[in-house]
Amino acid sequence: MATKHTKKPKAQASRTQPAGPLYASRPEAMVLADEIAERRGLDRAWVRQTIGQARQLPQVAKLMTPAPVGTPKNWQLYRSRFIEPRRIAAGVRFWQAQQATLARAEAVYGVPAEIIVGIIGVETIYGQQTGSFRVLDALATLAFDFPAAHPRAAERSKFFRGELEQLLSLHSRAGLDALSVRGSYAGAMGLPQFMPSSWARFAVDFDGDGRIDLFNSPADVIGSVANYFRTFNWQPGMPTHYSVGFDPDRLDKDALLAPDILPTFPVASFTAKGAVLDAVGLRHSGPLALVELQNGEEPPSYVAGTENFYVITRYNWSSYYALAVIELGQAVAAALRTPCRASDAPAQASVTLSNTECSASTQ
Repeated sequence: MATKHTKKPKAQASRTQPAGPLYASRPEAMVLADEIAERRGLDRAWVRQTIGQARQLPQVAKLMTPAPVGTPKNWQLYRSRFIEPRRIAAGVRFWQAQQATLARAEAVYGVPAEIIVGIIGVETIYGQQTGSFRVLDALATLAFDFPAAHPRAAERSKFFRGELEQLLSLHSRAGLDALSVRGSYAGAMGLPQFMPSSWARFAVDFDGDGRIDLFNSPADVIGSVANYFRTFNWQPGMPTHYSVGFDPDRLDKDALLAPDILPTFPVASFTAKGAVLDAVGLRHSGPLALVELQNGEEPPSYVAGTENFYVITRYNWSSYYALAVIELGQAVAAALRTPCRASDAPAQASVTLSNTECSASTQ
């Protein structure tokens, strides 16, 4: 999700979620409506009426409630939700249909097709699951009724008030119908799951028809995802990560993990603290981060993340998400090169497609 918080995968919701009262009766909602109208130069009565038609969705607040403290993360389980035959087969079909557009986006923005395909596949299975919550309701719920149990409730509520404002602005100037558009429980929209602020800032008219459509124009989706990454300083030609091992005699894992996923260590400093890189990694010229991915009760997995790995986490602030995007893109590319098999993908991304999926992928 192109936003500033981490999204946990959730089951697709039905189109008829239990709804609470309208926000027309909430004084704080009307105060915000007046502020938005003044800041954006919008009709005050229209903004009040629109926000007033939003309904509280208890399910949205529930989905935003953080997991209990101590719940173990599991990279292998997380990965299995995304690097799987159905999603890979859909990715092959998408890449085949959009090959020229993906190549054009790579030429314009410098972002590899693999990364763009990986993002769209992880987010919505190439448009199969774009979300069924009315975005107006979801954003209003999170703006005014964000779960108090969240450790950053006040900050998150402020963020979603800003997203609600952006949605109304998009309605006014970009033709996006705030009363009908549907998306995720967090208010993300379209094939790339852009939040309203990301739509306003990063979305581009890549098909040249004079409008931006992230629901029905694959070209606009591809160009917008690529533009997002370029804006966050994607570096063409730089790998996203390297394999990494450890020298027990020199290992200072606490120091290596201290900056989290922010690339901080030059290669010499990285290896001096006990990280072991292969020949390709040793030639890397920029900073690296030791990225730890927990595997439940099993030992963690590790990679050496580059600045491009960090850029992917700007789309969704999660190293698990970033590696899933990377490995899905790799698996789709491998399946595209060798129909029916992705066995030449990285070891963890090896997948064999069923006969049915193979037939679909080669049509």
